[in-house]
Amino acid sequence: MIQPPESPDTARVSVVVIAYNDAEHLGDAIRSALAQGEGVGEVLVVDDASEDATPDVLAGFADEPRVRPLRREVNSGGCGTPRNDGIAAAVHPYVLFLDSDDVLIPGAVDALLAVATAERADVVTGICVRRELPGGRETVWAAPLYDVSRGATLPGTVLDGIDEHPELVLDTLSVNKLYRRAFLNGHAIRFPEGAFHYEDFVFGARVQAAAPRLAVTDVPLYVWHVRRQAANLSISLRQASLANWEHRVAAHRAVVEVFLKAGHPALATAAQTKFLDYDLPMYLRELPRRTAAYRADWWTVTRDHLAGFDAAAVAAAPAPNRWLYAGLMALTAVPEGRELTRFAELAAGRPRLAPPYPRAEDGAPVLAAAPADVPLDGLAELTPAELPVAVDGAASVGGATRVTLTVHELYGRVGARHPVSVRVGFTERASATKLSAEAPLLPADEGWTATVRVPTTKLLRSGRLASWSLLAELRYADGSTGCAEIRAPDGFAGRRGVVLGRLGRVLLVQVVATARRGLVLRLTGGAAGARQVVSGRIRRLLARR
Repeated sequence: MIQPPESPDTARVSVVVIAYNDAEHLGDAIRSALAQGEGVGEVLVVDDASEDATPDVLAGFADEPRVRPLRREVNSGGCGTPRNDGIAAAVHPYVLFLDSDDVLIPGAVDALLAVATAERADVVTGICVRRELPGGRETVWAAPLYDVSRGATLPGTVLDGIDEHPELVLDTLSVNKLYRRAFLNGHAIRFPEGAFHYEDFVFGARVQAAAPRLAVTDVPLYVWHVRRQAANLSISLRQASLANWEHRVAAHRAVVEVFLKAGHPALATAAQTKFLDYDLPMYLRELPRRTAAYRADWWTVTRDHLAGFDAAAVAAAPAPNRWLYAGLMALTAVPEGRELTRFAELAAGRPRLAPPYPRAEDGAPVLAAAPADVPLDGLAELTPAELPVAVDGAASVGGATRVTLTVHELYGRVGARHPVSVRVGFTERASATKLSAEAPLLPADEGWTATVRVPTTKLLRSGRLASWSLLAELRYADGSTGCAEIRAPDGFAGRRGVVLGRLGRVLLVQVVATARRGLVLRLTGGAAGARQVVSGRIRRLLARR
């Protein structure tokens, strides 16, 4: 039911901040909420039985009447219970959630309140920015939904439920939204209690299943700080733990159940497709770096979960992810060696199918040879931009950095398009700085080959280690293009050394492969850069202990 608009004098927000042993960052989170101005009526800080200096941080806000500390005597084990405590204690018409290690973007609350009151919305979404620390690189969460510069069309629309836009199940965050408290209470919507991880998934499904009046905006709202080097990693970064995957699977299963019980089978199907498109590849591509015991257990857990998927959900997934699903269901044991790497590469953000290229007895392309014979259904219909082409690269560094490429044929699909040239994009991981170089493609035994060169000085960063990932953009005779992450050839174990650059400058160079064989160049010059390399090695050694 559409609600009457709030008066501008009563449209206030209760910001619920949850904290556990995060005294270092909590103050910044609170200040970012208070800085929103009068639109924030209170900042409820739920301390989940912290054992650090969190109480001292809160004591520093004793003179701020809008800050209301709530202390739990026993730790809940998760994020859902303290958020529920905050909802129960809130007194203002709208609720916004904030984690202690993140911040709100200035002006966000006023902008969201204006939309909420004008549109009489139950929920207003805004943009969440993922900021990698310490580098500072930023990306928009669920960019296809919210980033208009990347083609998003939903911002500016108001929806009565999401049945007509099931793609919104992709957005599983709770912190990038303003909620009308009466809507949450009227539908008894709360987070799962206790040590239930990925609680956002279930809360979001409960909200969507209640068919809210939803205003979609591109208002910058929230900065999600991603601290991969933190002593205590956030739940979403603990992917090396099998329990983390089990929690994610349990949360996804609960999401599907919420939609089915609420009479939204199409949303349940969309949630399963999203799992195949997003969750499954994210963990599968990391399998080569896990232990054999982890891989075996992960394979069992995953197969058990996928066995219950609806056929329509599988059919709606893109071809590479359908192949992964079929491979998982066909192979009773996790593949090893090269075959495991092929699965991981196909699960990459830019899927690629590396050689060898087996065929079934009838000549049809297959992902895995007999007895599995997993067909590559839909391969012939893929556009150049969708083809999972494999491009190998070999790099040498001196006064110039040279990258020699081999583009592999893919069951005749590449040759049919007549590739003519390749542009190699170099992207520095910390700053997202981009460079590029182009060269013609020439026929070779393995497919096609090309060599590009860039001055090494352009790849150096003063006083620090520069790490570059490489992307190949193939150009075809008809003007179409396709992209592939450049991979390290099979058997490549990495290369480290010292080279002499221009003007006699000494450079430390590393050419390495990621877990899914992506080629990475690391270069530094000078004492400061050398120290950074050494400290990185020490951190990695300690992490293995």
